[in-house]
Amino acid sequence: MSERTTVHLLRHGEVHNPDAVLYGRLPGFRLSDDGLQMAHDAADALRDRDVTAVIASPLQRAQETAGPIAAVFGLPVGSDERLIESENYFEGMTVGVGDGAFRKPQHWPQLRNPFTPSWGEPYDVIAKRMLAAAESARDAARGHEAVCVSHQLPIWTLRRYVEGRPLWHRPDRRLCGLASLTSITWEGDRVVTVSYSEPAGAASRRPGAGA
Repeated sequence: MSERTTVHLLRHGEVHNPDAVLYGRLPGFRLSDDGLQMAHDAADALRDRDVTAVIASPLQRAQETAGPIAAVFGLPVGSDERLIESENYFEGMTVGVGDGAFRKPQHWPQLRNPFTPSWGEPYDVIAKRMLAAAESARDAARGHEAVCVSHQLPIWTLRRYVEGRPLWHRPDRRLCGLASLTSITWEGDRVVTVSYSEPAGAASRRPGAGA
């Protein structure tokens, strides 16, 4: 039988973002106090797993979320640019329906095509870089488990891709809460299961900008 390997894709915890901007790839956005607790909740949920690699997006919030998990297993935190947040035209702005950047006509052309999407990095590009990152983590942890800390849209896009679903979707229907785990298991090089859990409980479902 082929060996089984699981890669847990962990969305980072809650971010300190008092101005409610879409922070995207901007530097300097750290976890809030609750976000740090979420990172420890995720570490506790993984404590009894067979984790042999911890890798994170280079952004501060992802690196901070990875820290408690790496400490549990006595591992370093690796960094992979392919796990980074998606590009977004509205980065640094406040956004929303009826307020912020969305109410200004000069921004409306960026909303013309939700299927690509027109406001940011194409879904197919996100899916392919995330799959490459997940497969690299799988190869590093063959027969064991790895944790990859990333961001909501990249994780959700990868999940839809490996499940064979269309990549376009309604953002308000993503099942990828704060500090949630989307776990992909391979037998050899074949995906066999995708599962989802929320170690931080109800706190995972708090709304937030930037992701």
